[in-house]
Amino acid sequence: MRLGRLPIIAGMIMIFFGMVFQFQGRGQIGPESSFMYYNKDWISYGIIIIISGIAVSGFGVFISRYR
Repeated sequence: MRLGRLPIIAGMIMIFFGMVFQFQGRGQIGPESSFMYYNKDWISYGIIIIISGIAVSGFGVFISRYR
């Protein structure tokens, strides 16, 4: 059970940072002086990080359930 916790927590952190990057790319949060503010590339990067975080968390759930 303990082995599955680490990927779940890491995945949740990745999801959080992906959301922050995506919102900064859209210009909804963050300082206007940031290089990520209104930068369309960071919207894509954020979505990729969110999807990766979901995959890592799902792997952690899989490990904790079937172990």
